Amino acid sequence: MDGCKMNASLEHAKILVTGGAGFIGSNLIEVLLAKGCSVVCLDNFITGKRENLAPFRENPSFRLIEGDIRDQATCRAALEGVDLVLHEAALGSVPRSIADPVTTTEINITGFVNMLFASVEAKVKRFVYAASSSTYGDSRELPKVEDRIGKPLSPYAVTKYANELFAENFSSIYGIETIGLRYFNVFGKRQDPFGMYAAVIPKFAMSLIRHEQPRINGDGSYSRDFTFIDNIVQANLLALTVRNHAALNTVYNVAFGERTTLTRLFEFLREDFSAFDPEIARIEPVYGPERNGDIPHSLADISKARRLLGYAPEVNVREGLRRTSRWYFDHLRPMDGH
Repeated sequence: MDGCKMNASLEHAKILVTGGAGFIGSNLIEVLLAKGCSVVCLDNFITGKRENLAPFRENPSFRLIEGDIRDQATCRAALEGVDLVLHEAALGSVPRSIADPVTTTEINITGFVNMLFASVEAKVKRFVYAASSSTYGDSRELPKVEDRIGKPLSPYAVTKYANELFAENFSSIYGIETIGLRYFNVFGKRQDPFGMYAAVIPKFAMSLIRHEQPRINGDGSYSRDFTFIDNIVQANLLALTVRNHAALNTVYNVAFGERTTLTRLFEFLREDFSAFDPEIARIEPVYGPERNGDIPHSLADISKARRLLGYAPEVNVREGLRRTSRWYFDHLRPMDGH
């Protein structure tokens, strides 16, 4: 990942990555270890995968703590000697939060506050956390600008907005440096395609590999600012190391800054997978009802992150999908028996 060439100041830092066995967390750990950091991973494996950590388990600079952020003692133990925190742990998915708002709230709010306050107690220098574009709620303004949001449309969105409020409040009261990164529809290697709450790109990938018709919610015209994982990693590294005081204690959109409809997304993936398996070229999607809690369109204004963090996303959607398709084809096809 080109973004990991920057920020030599991270070398020898001890960094806690919560939710490190997840899709985003494991990609962050991979780059941090390559940069010479000491990394502690805290994960309860509700959604994280042990295989995501397999490449790091023998690395002497890596330590796994299996535990839950809902437990205050676990949070304190994980922070021993830690300099910086990347808080990725959360129970994701809008539909899951609608089906089970209680667990989503326990993990995403109580767990967040536990980890944030434990970081204050441990005198952690900086707490960088995964925020979400779902915070924009029912706002139809495009592109999305950080200081103009609507009303949340799901329990998940409420929890992620609450995280931002707690972070700002704790920065003011306790003096801990915080940065929130509002991720927009992240995709890339290690994103889980299995389970009823899988994201759209891995779901499409799995269907195509199985020669099944992917299901598109709505008429396919809904659009998203799909963001390749390398760009997310770059933003996190910048957030950990930025020295400009004006860049602290605020939130940023992290995206590429382009919109792709769900139908176009399917066409891109079909094209990419057809290069490995010509039979896939004949597959057409099926369209179903719109999903409760979904917004029609999402597009990020990333000028604030460019200006204050130096964020410069390097991988666009098309190139990111090519890389992701290759990874899925190599890793999922053997599992599927093809």
